[in-house]
Formats: sequence, C-alpha cells, structure tokens
Amino acid sequence: MLNSYLVWFFNLLFLSIFSFYLGLYFMNVNFCLFMEYNLVCMNSLNFYYVLIFDFKSLFFVSIVLFISSMVILYSSFYMGYSSISSNRFLYLVLLFIFSMFLMIMSPNLISIILGWDGLGLVSYCLVIYYSSLTSNLSGMITCLTNRLGDIGILICIGWIMSFGGWNFMFYNFYFSNNIFILLVLSSFTKSAQIPFSCWLPAAMAAPTPVSSLVHSSTLVTAGVYLLIRFFDNLILFNYLFILMGLFTMVFSSFCANFEFDLKKIIAFSTLSQLGLMMISIFMGFIDYSFFHLLIHAMFKSLLFLCSGIFIFFYMDNQDIRFLGGCCYFLPLTSCCFNISNMALCGIPFLSGFYSKDLIIEMSFFFGFNFVIMLIFYFSLGLTCCYSFRLVYYSLLSGFNFSPLSCMKDEFNFMGMSVLIMGFISIVFGSLLNWVMSMDLSWIFLPIWVKIMSLIFVFLGLWFGFELNSFNYLKLFTYYFFNSNMWFMLGYSMFLTESFFNLFFNYYKVLYWGEFYLTLNLSYYLFSVSNFFQLYLNNTISIFMVSYLLWFLFLL
Repeated sequence: MLNSYLVWFFNLLFLSIFSFYLGLYFMNVNFCLFMEYNLVCMNSLNFYYVLIFDFKSLFFVSIVLFISSMVILYSSFYMGYSSISSNRFLYLVLLFIFSMFLMIMSPNLISIILGWDGLGLVSYCLVIYYSSLTSNLSGMITCLTNRLGDIGILICIGWIMSFGGWNFMFYNFYFSNNIFILLVLSSFTKSAQIPFSCWLPAAMAAPTPVSSLVHSSTLVTAGVYLLIRFFDNLILFNYLFILMGLFTMVFSSFCANFEFDLKKIIAFSTLSQLGLMMISIFMGFIDYSFFHLLIHAMFKSLLFLCSGIFIFFYMDNQDIRFLGGCCYFLPLTSCCFNISNMALCGIPFLSGFYSKDLIIEMSFFFGFNFVIMLIFYFSLGLTCCYSFRLVYYSLLSGFNFSPLSCMKDEFNFMGMSVLIMGFISIVFGSLLNWVMSMDLSWIFLPIWVKIMSLIFVFLGLWFGFELNSFNYLKLFTYYFFNSNMWFMLGYSMFLTESFFNLFFNYYKVLYWGEFYLTLNLSYYLFSVSNFFQLYLNNTISIFMVSYLLWFLFLL
C-alpha cells in the first residue's frame, strides 16, 4: 500500500523550496506580481479572485509548507497511515494548509474571509479529532471565539464596499479609523490576545502534530499576518493596543510558571510570543514583527514535535512531574527539545536571539516610560523562567515514571523530522537575518542597555532553577486559578448573560426557542418515525397495494 503521508510530504517540501526561491528572487529584483481572475461579471457587478505574490507572502507560504511537510512526515508514524481515521486526519490537515494558503496569498477581503473561515472550521474538526467530552468542549470554545473575529471582517467587507472595491492594498490611506479598529479586534480573536485568550490552551486537546502546525505557523499567526498586510502608521500607533499586547505577554508567561501540563505550557509560551509580535506591529516595526513570526514558527513547531515524542513514549502522559530523566532514554529528542527551548529564551546565536533582541532594542527608540520597559524585561525573564522549569522537570530531575516502562530513541520518521527541524532552528535565524538584511539596522545604545536583555535571560534561568526547589506553600486553588487563565472564560460567560438580561429576559428567550424549535421538531420526528414503524410492520400485500396506488397516481 502506498503511504499517502510520504507522497504529500515530498509534494509540500518541493513546493516550500520552490516558494522560498521565488521569494528570494522577488525580493532581489523588488518585484510584486498581482493576478486577478474574473469569477462573476453581471452588468456592473464584478467579482474577482485576486492573488498577490511578493516576498512576504512567498516567504510565509514557504515556511508554512515546510513545517506542514515535517508535521505530515511526523504524523505518518505518530497517527499511523493505513486506517480510515488517519486518512481523515491527513485530508483535514491538507484542507487546513489550503485555507491558510488562501488567506496568505490574497489582498482581497472577500477571498481572505474564505481562508479565515476555513481556518476556524477546519481547526474545530481537528480539535475534536479525539471524540471525547474535553475535546468537544475545547472545540466549541475555539470555534466560537474565532467566529467573533469573522463578524469584524464581515462588517469590514460591507464597509469597504463604499470605497469602490475590496482590494485593501489600494485604499489603505483612505479608510475610516473604525475599519482598522474592527480589523485589529478581529486579529485579536485569531491571535488569542487579551481578552480572547482562553481558546488557545483549550485547543491543546487536538493531536500533537496538529498543535505543532496550528500554534506555530498557521491559525494563531493569521491575525498577526493580517495586521502586517493592513498596516497604516496613522491608526496602529496606539498605546492602548501596545498595553494589551504587553499584558498578554506578562499574563501568559505568569500562568505558564504554575502549569503542569506539558502542551499547555508550550501554548502559553506561544501566547507570550504573539504578544511580542503584536507590540512590535503597534510600535511600527513591521519587518521585525514579520521576521520574528517566521523564526518563531520554526522553533515552536520543533518544541511541539519533541513534546509529542515524550507523550508518545510516556504512554499519553502530559504531566511534567512524571517526565524526569528523558535525556537517558531519548537523547536525540531531548537535545532538540533543549535547542528549541534555548531559542525561545533568546540565548545568543540561536534563532530566537536575532529577532527578540532586535525588537527589544528598537523599543528603546519608541519613547516608552520606565515602567513599561521594566514590564517588557520582566516578561522576558519570565519566558526563561518557565522554559528552564520545563527543562528541569523533563530532563534534569530523576526518572519519575513507571520502572517497567521500556523506551528507546529510534531513528524513525518522528526522529527524522525532529532532527531536520532542530538543525533549521539553529541556523534559520542568522540565515534569514542575512537574507532580509535585518543586520543593516544601526542601533547605538549604552553598554548596560545592550546587555540588559542578556542579563534578564540569565536572571530568568536562575529564578526558574530556584523556583523548582520551593516548597508548595500556596493552596491548590492558587495553581488551579493560574492554570485556568484566571477563570477568564467564566468572566466572559458572566458578561454575556448580563448583556442578555439587560436588554431582554435571557431565560424566557431560551424557553420560547426550545418550545417552538427543538421540542416541537422532536415531537414531529417521533410521530413520523412511529408512523413508518407501524407501516413497515405490515404484510407484503399492503406494500403491493401502496405500490399500485403510487403507480396509478404517476400515470
């Protein structure tokens, strides 16, 4: 039997390399290709499907396709490739990649909503892949929160029509401020900024390869990419949005320090990095934000793939307190896991260092006050703190799992994909820094400011080490409170009910809806099924008579 996973792996890898080459060429000659296809032409009504090929879209597509190819290679072993459910998984992942492609390659809001909606709906199907109650609840939270963002985009589509077309790239400086505010709020739902953050840790109910794809380069980065495309200096220099991004960074990093679920800790770290990207966009550093977006996608997908191997060998266990001593049994995976963790912290000369350091140093020229810069550096220290906590619990502590378990690092498809991603995570930052000419920025700072980020990285590492030796003096509810993101979902439900009760009686509306729709419909369904059951229990002569009657009626 042909392994369809391997076929798609080679296809996507070839497309990724080709797209990266095209991006380099387009950037070198400063070229942008704009293609449109007329779908409907009735009188004065024209619907065009528009595609844009420039270095940003091609680079981003290349990264998405490369990570997708590695995830598909990884999934062929992790999910199996010969069952019906694994084929369903493969086609869902391919549909997800196609939706992301539609969103990246379009400067037209009509075609963007296709990809945007596709991402939300297919992510729901992927989150509920393991059909359990937890997965279904997580899928509903993910889908409904993303639908909030769709509302903003749909309103923008109606609004932009008054400007004569949906190709936003030609009208960026003529739009009303409210259109940009709606787009920012729509992007906040997709990129899980405060107050729409609770769906991101909940989406960890999906299989690990899906988490690697969704939370590194596709779903959560869609909002950031949309803002990069829509950027306008006059509107997006907004201190309120910067503070929201800053609060997301600190809040998610703080919650990660009190979480024990391996995948949720990595989800919180994704949330923290998304906050950093948003801050750099609202400060006007669009290229730096895009640079960090590409680099972050590489090492974050590696982090998820390594955690998937740990979960695979530790018999579906995700609690980091049981994961000690991995480096003895899974040396290759542990090595790649450490590389991605250090890249996340911003250790010098790994991928994350080039983009994070650049953004933090450029923020000094934006004119922030001392308190905001202190919070900025504090969140950087917290990132290193939870990263070292993850390393300590999974690698440095003693073996805490069942003594009868047998695990061994084999060089299969999972090991191969992790090794390739590990190598890319080391070299990709410096390579992209050179390709995109980011090292041409002249930043002149005092020596103590220059080494401040490095000081906070090592302070965070030291504090993370000390945190592991603390006794658990706080109550259990304190840890529960932090791991549930300060019960943010509960507050939003409370606000929704308050809103309904303010304008009309919420429970009465529910009652009438049930009476006229669900209960009434179920009554008629029962009646029809009872009639058919009675009809089918009769003899063959009844069937013959009814057949003759219908035949005469048709004649």
